Amino acid sequence: MEKQIRVVALVGSLRRESYTRRVVNALKDLAPEGMVIEIAPLGAIPLYNEDDDSDPPLAWRAFRNQVHSGDAVLFATPEYNRSIPGVLKNAIDVGSRPGGASVWSGKPAAVLSVSPGSLGGFGANHHIRQCLTFLDMPVMQQPEAYLARVASVIDAGGRITSSETVEFLRRFVTAFEKWIRRFEKDGYKESTAARAVSIQSK
Repeated sequence: MEKQIRVVALVGSLRRESYTRRVVNALKDLAPEGMVIEIAPLGAIPLYNEDDDSDPPLAWRAFRNQVHSGDAVLFATPEYNRSIPGVLKNAIDVGSRPGGASVWSGKPAAVLSVSPGSLGGFGANHHIRQCLTFLDMPVMQQPEAYLARVASVIDAGGRITSSETVEFLRRFVTAFEKWIRRFEKDGYKESTAARAVSIQSK
């Protein structure tokens, strides 16, 4: 029996009734057996400041530890001004430091962008992929996930009302599980462990 996979999801919207958060919560129910998705809180993470590397805030430590202990990362983002929200970029920066101890390096990832408009957060989706390439994260390429006109396919309670969208999201999260297991078998954890030494104490 394969071990359970733990995915840490980063939601780029802080809004309480965020469409992006609702979609990630829906994904939890669509995930294959053996995969658990948990949302990492981003709103309380202080802005990255290199001056604090020697004595990092507790919120930095908690976030780094949560990501480091997960098996993979799901980046779920709305689009702000054709790019990613500042809260998500800050989380990426915090997790990448201190130098040589990035929690991202080698960890499998997937990107989901959500938009009330017709482009599905295309700009944000591709901007975040630029960051993840630099951070040495193997990012799932297919299926791509641009969820456009999201207000028309999800209700206030977070239920996906479109059977076509439900099926697409199910395929997406199932493909992600297969992507993660591929890298698990390749031993990515062992290769990244040395680069994430002393996460607990930094």
